[in-house]
Amino acid sequence: MDAAARPRILLVDDDAAITAALGPFLERSGFDVRIAVDGREGLAEVERDVPDLVVCDVIMPHVDGREFVRRVRARQLWLPIILLTQVGESWERSAALDEGADDYLNKPFDPHELISRIRAVLRRTAQGAGSLRTAQHLRALDLTLDRTARRVWRDGVELTLTPKALTLLEYLMLHPQEVHTRERLLSTLWGFDFATSSRAVDHRVAELRRVLGDSAGDARFIETAQSLGYQFLPTVAAG
Repeated sequence: MDAAARPRILLVDDDAAITAALGPFLERSGFDVRIAVDGREGLAEVERDVPDLVVCDVIMPHVDGREFVRRVRARQLWLPIILLTQVGESWERSAALDEGADDYLNKPFDPHELISRIRAVLRRTAQGAGSLRTAQHLRALDLTLDRTARRVWRDGVELTLTPKALTLLEYLMLHPQEVHTRERLLSTLWGFDFATSSRAVDHRVAELRRVLGDSAGDARFIETAQSLGYQFLPTVAAG
């Protein structure tokens, strides 16, 4: 691949063993990689040359991952950021996403899964979805979600959703045309970090389909990816 066409990744992690292994793996996977040993050095690298995406550890000296995200966003830079974290609490993950991270991955992780996440985030950014995270309104077909007021309309008619169904809809609209496994949705939105037979995701998807007038057999909004999970089908625009 032409070096000029290789997406530029900034890897920020204070663990030398991780950067020594992950840096070359990302290079072999088609990325141009720069490495920073902590958040402070990472901010300096962003100041010097804004990358296409940042992979950043959460727990680091000087400037941790969440503070790194806050400072980057405070500069009105909306480059995509994926956080690597060993923190298992769901509120920590939710806080990181609310502050402007685009995705997270729990340590230890499969490097191939990280590659998949990087490519998915870069695809969203290329499609103009990078601005969705900062938008107050999300629009898809005749559906409008007001993220601040926590209200939803379809074709001008306000819909009534339970809080968890609305949160699920918001997450799916922020990550359109991606397949999300039930396990990941349970972990991200419900805080379940273990194998579970919970049908919580399926129940909330059924609620969304009922309220939206959607159906599993002829989906306009939420499609079931057989034995994998769900994806939001339409293009989403910031409103």
